Amino acid sequence: MKEDFIHFLWKFRLFSSREITSTKGISIEIVNTGFENEDSGPDFTAARVKIDGTLWVGNVEIHVKSSDWFRHGHQNDPAYNNVILHVVMEHDKEITDEMGKEIPVFEVRKFFDIALFYQYEKIIESKTWIPCENFINQTDGFIVKNWLSRLLVERLENKSNEIRQFYKYFDQNWEQTLYYFLSRNFGFKTNAIPFALMAQKTPYKILAKHRNDLTQIEAILFGQAGMLNNDFNEAYPAMLKREYEFLKHKYKLQPIEASLWKFSKLRPSNFPTIRIAQFARLCYQEGNLFDTIDRMLPVTKIYTFFTAQCSPYWNNHYRFGKESIVKEKHIGIDAVENIIINTIVPIQFVYGTESLKQNIKDHAINLLNDLTAEKNSIITRWKKAGIKPENAAESQALLELKKYYCTPKKCLQCAIGHQLVRNV
Repeated sequence: MKEDFIHFLWKFRLFSSREITSTKGISIEIVNTGFENEDSGPDFTAARVKIDGTLWVGNVEIHVKSSDWFRHGHQNDPAYNNVILHVVMEHDKEITDEMGKEIPVFEVRKFFDIALFYQYEKIIESKTWIPCENFINQTDGFIVKNWLSRLLVERLENKSNEIRQFYKYFDQNWEQTLYYFLSRNFGFKTNAIPFALMAQKTPYKILAKHRNDLTQIEAILFGQAGMLNNDFNEAYPAMLKREYEFLKHKYKLQPIEASLWKFSKLRPSNFPTIRIAQFARLCYQEGNLFDTIDRMLPVTKIYTFFTAQCSPYWNNHYRFGKESIVKEKHIGIDAVENIIINTIVPIQFVYGTESLKQNIKDHAINLLNDLTAEKNSIITRWKKAGIKPENAAESQALLELKKYYCTPKKCLQCAIGHQLVRNV
């Protein structure tokens, strides 16, 4: 037995009788179960309970056994002095608060349908990919849709925490913040760290001073990436190196180590050299990167930000000094959508929150509704389980569901699991 099942019973008042009593036979009437407390302290706050006809307003604490109260040291914690009721599965000891006052105990095992627990146990002990994989098709579609909508906002809120930290680190500069996260996203999983380090060591305000000269922007970025340390026979990289040496001295720049970049096991089109060239072009063609956020552009317009060609040198190169067959280097649609989903949308959501502009937050969510569902191993498994996302908003929600509810088996905190347990 776990505490979360008792939480579930209390929160939704799943008791087989309205006439419940304390362990001493005193009548209990639940007026309001209170609010779940996600911080330290009692499990439910601001509950309203009539005990022996008298209305009490205060906190409710939940344990498997009443003796857990002492095991957790609550008798010495003033935060628990306002507990009006102790809800347990098994009462094995009388309890008191810090001042020695006895607290009424409600032993739930006598007042709920045991079939609820058997259903919960069947789901929680499942060894399938998600606990409810064999039962999820029994869930009402309306509940699934509503739950995914809520999870999407939860996912965006979770991503917001890191963005706010960097926004503060960058002295509340939105353009620098967007530039940093865009740069990191251009590295995707393999080269996200060196891209992020390069962006941290290369303030956007420096690139902005050279936004009309693609060669100088490439010189700064490739130089800061540590990729211009060699002697080059070709004219273009040699010119970038000369430009960088001048700009490095002018702005007192410090490059990162070239050894940080990974090329192995990557397709040539995903080499960091190509990604840096593409990123340089983006910084060159868009004088104000933050326009993508502030102007609430549609998906079709945002696509155009990322489809520009690299400089001509890269048409027949994937690395400096090594010629290849001629091929224009465009960012693929999947890569663009990855950037929109993981950078543009979260930053726009945070910006809308911080600036108190609900229309901007709504636009961020609408962008996800306009994008096709993501394609990855987790979404493939969801489809096999019978949950097929219609767009990126739902695929993002499903990623949140798997990571924060299914994997840790928080089934009773999930709307889907909640319904399935009650299907007895």
